[in-house]
Amino acid sequence: MVVDDSPTIRKTAETLLGREGFHVISAVDGFAALAQVALYNPALVFIDIMMPRLDGYQACALIKANPRYAAIPIVMLSSKDGLFDRARGRVVGCDDYLTKPFTRDELVNAVHAHLGARAGAR
Repeated sequence: MVVDDSPTIRKTAETLLGREGFHVISAVDGFAALAQVALYNPALVFIDIMMPRLDGYQACALIKANPRYAAIPIVMLSSKDGLFDRARGRVVGCDDYLTKPFTRDELVNAVHAHLGARAGAR
């Protein structure tokens, strides 16, 4: 799943992952992400940090606080590459951090790193 308020980022990630054979769902903000997680129980979530209403940190914390979804790997996406941002992501439970703009290889490597053999099943 890709969560970002930027249609360009969502479409880019969907296209890059889709070309690799992954089924991708998306959400426009943290509230929509929570609904999509409950509906689809995705294998992995890429989530932007800075979004209106419910930001990526808040959405990540809520997903990780629910025992049903706590095991879903969450990769934060941000245009910021600061130590504070990475540390705050870890505090709320994120599993990894990618800086935007990201590459196809970075996205695919993150999928394989967090899903391992399950990534082949897509």
